[in-house]
Amino acid sequence: MHEHLSLTLGLIAVLGVAAQWTAWRLRIPAIILLLGAGIAFGPGLGLIRPHETFGDLLEPIVRLCVALILFEGGLHLRLHELKHAGRGVRRLVFPGVAVSFLLGALAAHFVGGLDLPVALLVGAILVVTGPTVIMPLLRFARLRPGPASLLKWEGIVNDPIGALLAVLVFQWIRHEGTGQPVEAILLGILATIGASAVLGWGGGALLAKAFRRAWVPEYLKAPVLLASAVAVFLLADLAQAEAGLAAVTVLGLVLGNRRLPAMDELRRFKESVVVLLVSTVFILLSAELDPEGLVALGWREWAFVAVLLRSGRPGSVLGSTISSGVGLRERRRPGRSRQGRQGEQSQQQEGRPAHGPSDSCRPASG
Repeated sequence: MHEHLSLTLGLIAVLGVAAQWTAWRLRIPAIILLLGAGIAFGPGLGLIRPHETFGDLLEPIVRLCVALILFEGGLHLRLHELKHAGRGVRRLVFPGVAVSFLLGALAAHFVGGLDLPVALLVGAILVVTGPTVIMPLLRFARLRPGPASLLKWEGIVNDPIGALLAVLVFQWIRHEGTGQPVEAILLGILATIGASAVLGWGGGALLAKAFRRAWVPEYLKAPVLLASAVAVFLLADLAQAEAGLAAVTVLGLVLGNRRLPAMDELRRFKESVVVLLVSTVFILLSAELDPEGLVALGWREWAFVAVLLRSGRPGSVLGSTISSGVGLRERRRPGRSRQGRQGEQSQQQEGRPAHGPSDSCRPASG
């Protein structure tokens, strides 16, 4: 058992780094190769079997990885970017969440044929755009600064919001059968938001003070930062279910905007850790895919996916960013920045690949 666990962990690490490096050489998104590696070594060869290997630990492992990815993303959220993308971010976070939820639920009910309560839950889950997908794609795409900031803020901020919305809908479905008062559900959601804010802001302020006053030596700053993110995530989840993801996002946002000593070095360390975490998450999740389940999908399921891709997400973005100051061209086709294209051309002329995992997530101007 222990030998199989060690082999699985080692194989995931090697496959993840190999996929990231190959994607860098071929100048393609690493997500494609990570998904392919998980499918090939999971359901394909049967060498990676997450549920058999990790059992009940699989879900906590994935949640902890996602929490650290959100924390690293929060470190890159610069408040000054809101001067340029503020209204667009607010629209994508608030009306955008509602529009995505409504369109996803309607598509799941009328196209996918799901019962209304289940369709509402699916719509809530699909609100999450996912930093594990958005951040690696931004690292690859080198979009213009405006659209890049919009996607970065939305991907990171909407993740905990979507998780809270899914919990709310799930609790409402359970309420229908248990008779739990709606007020209790709403109070639970408010408690989740409160726990996230208090622990995130409090932890960030305490860490910032410790770093500024040199209470933490340089060689321990990165480990302390990593351990603090894990501690805030666990404490928030213990205080209130599903509060951990929002808390670590707030923690990263606070620390990323404090201009702390050696923060650039800490960000680079976190980016290296996140490359491994993203690789692990995608390989684990894709290794869990069941090919027989894909074959068993009927026309309703495929039609639902097609409608969601062609109408759901585009409709949400176009509808929520009306009169937001974001141009129609950027809303429909962000495009690469001139600086990004020039940098890529110069790198290609020198014989070097244009994109790599170590590139900053702040495209063009970063």
